[in-house]
Amino acid sequence: MTDSTPLQPTTSSRSRGEVVGLAVLLGVASLLVGLVLGWALFGRGGFPLDSSAEAGFARDMQTHHGQAVQMSLIVVDRTSDPAVRTMAKDIATSQQQQAGQMFAWLQLWGLKPTGSQPPMAWMGSDHHDAASTSASGESVPMPGMASADDIRRLTAASGVEAERIWLELMIDHHRGGVEMADAVLERSDREEVVLLARSMKAAQSSEIGAMQSMLDARA
Repeated sequence: MTDSTPLQPTTSSRSRGEVVGLAVLLGVASLLVGLVLGWALFGRGGFPLDSSAEAGFARDMQTHHGQAVQMSLIVVDRTSDPAVRTMAKDIATSQQQQAGQMFAWLQLWGLKPTGSQPPMAWMGSDHHDAASTSASGESVPMPGMASADDIRRLTAASGVEAERIWLELMIDHHRGGVEMADAVLERSDREEVVLLARSMKAAQSSEIGAMQSMLDARA
């Protein structure tokens, strides 16, 4: 007769199972420790934290770009000059696209579109009150931004007057944008942030020169 008694696991097989189980537990524990340390040091998955310069820049520059788009679309409807219309359309298109990039960053980083800190807090002591004054001398939340009165002046104007107002406002606006780009370049080494900030600085610096020439021609 064949013995039907179930075979009992040997001490050796039990030991191997215990070793494998222990290895799995240690692996899970190591992963959890790594995630906790990564969170503490770098944020979620190495992403910027809510109070970081990267997050502040992404939020504030979206607002800054939004006003550039607004002013550019206004002047497009108030001028027949081909050069001004082309420049305004290019600025509106490029800055709307860049704003979309920064909105996507915040989503990827697991951050809200708006933060708890006031505008420009990420620049710290480098952000002086003088940097928050519009071309007309009014207080504004970010460098180079136009005030509500500036926008009303632009909206009420037409022809060469509208062109001149837009050029003056946009030159200051771009200078503020370059200042913000420089600030985040000093504070961040994240590849996507650095690449976009450098691109912004180069494009806006070039556009400042072109717009200054246009403005001089209308003096």
